[in-house]
Amino acid sequence: MEMSTESHDMVVVGGGTAGCFAAATAARDGLDVVLVERKTEEEGGHIACGDGIKGASKFPDVIDRDRLEEEAFTNRNITRAVFENPRTGEELDIPFNESGGVVDRWKYGKVLLDETQRAGADIHYETVVQDVVQENGQVTGVRAKREGEPTTYEADVVVDGAGSLSLLQDKTDFSGSTFDTNVNYSQFCSAYREVVELEEPVEWSDALVFKPTAELGYLWYFPRSPTEINAGLGFQMNKEPMELVSTLKADLESRAEFAGAKVTDKLGAALPTRRPYDSAVHPGYVAVGDAAAHVNPCTGGGIPGAAKAGHWAAKIAADGIADGDVSEAALWEYNRRVQTDFGKRFAAMDLYNIFGGAHNVDELVSLITALPGQPIVDALGKQGTASMGIGLKLKTLVKTFGHWDILYELYKVQQTAGALKDIYDSYPDDPAHFDAWKAERDSLMDEFYELTGAEPKY
Repeated sequence: MEMSTESHDMVVVGGGTAGCFAAATAARDGLDVVLVERKTEEEGGHIACGDGIKGASKFPDVIDRDRLEEEAFTNRNITRAVFENPRTGEELDIPFNESGGVVDRWKYGKVLLDETQRAGADIHYETVVQDVVQENGQVTGVRAKREGEPTTYEADVVVDGAGSLSLLQDKTDFSGSTFDTNVNYSQFCSAYREVVELEEPVEWSDALVFKPTAELGYLWYFPRSPTEINAGLGFQMNKEPMELVSTLKADLESRAEFAGAKVTDKLGAALPTRRPYDSAVHPGYVAVGDAAAHVNPCTGGGIPGAAKAGHWAAKIAADGIADGDVSEAALWEYNRRVQTDFGKRFAAMDLYNIFGGAHNVDELVSLITALPGQPIVDALGKQGTASMGIGLKLKTLVKTFGHWDILYELYKVQQTAGALKDIYDSYPDDPAHFDAWKAERDSLMDEFYELTGAEPKY
């Protein structure tokens, strides 16, 4: 079969958040860009997601953010989180400092793809990438089947937005760069979610509901509306496999408000619950979003990070293309932006994930139930580190009697998280100083593993 060849400035693989923001940014900067997506146009944007999100106001300004909010945000009134204790049935109610929202992820995905096309990018649906093209180590394109026809896409830069455990990374020879290849399945989480229609509105339509489960996982109930709930769960892949579908079904059946409910959509996925890649650039190649582990490792939230990463990757790549230089050093500024922004927060949160893995669910639930709410939100949300005033500390010590050893350990985790963020703030400006930076970070991580008794994750 004859293979057709196309040439572009940039080819973006994957039509998720990161891929769309990369393609829209590049197109608005005047580049000839094609986004290739394996799904059909009808299925485009249909991605497994918890649907909880803060809002689109902080997204890069390359798409119509008002349209995105209007068409895809189905609930903008989330003001609190509810942690359920699976042992006692008690609830911990934690107010948010700012309101959040829940989206219809398929509608959200459709708007993003439409906005990407409107920005001037070509989108090729039903295009399955099978290999990368490399010359002298540099990535110069991808080989794919487009609607069954073999097609080669040549490009100055390939943006890998192909999601968790991306096939492109299996096919690329990264030996000529510092691209992070210290990646394995145990640093990922398996997740499954259903969209459930209820007969009566729930009382907690202003809340994100969480419930810890076995295998360092959690169940979630996120209301898209008072009668449409995104219900799902995930577990860490370095733990014993969990029967996701039956575990979720059992919990749904135990809740009175879900009696007579109808499941309207089901989808599963793997997602990173690890720190962002130390380096996500290689000559002619940049990884973004889930493909570079740009995900909160405690909650699985990845939309805002993916939007920023896609935007920055395209901006830096566009500069490199204009200068005729798409080497690792030319693309390196993308790494620095990621690591000194959300990268440092996610790396800090990864410590809580590792800490959690070294304890059983009963210990963690007892601790979470006793801790004041805001430090938990701080640690798992925006800050990546927690802070507690002396009054709260005294109250917490009384409540956590019997768990003081873990509480002290958590205090040390918090201190280490602060030190780790400082190291990420000094992420190097170029690849020449990368090894020294990595040695400093890894030395801190060695101390952390010793402190928690956890198995090294990397």
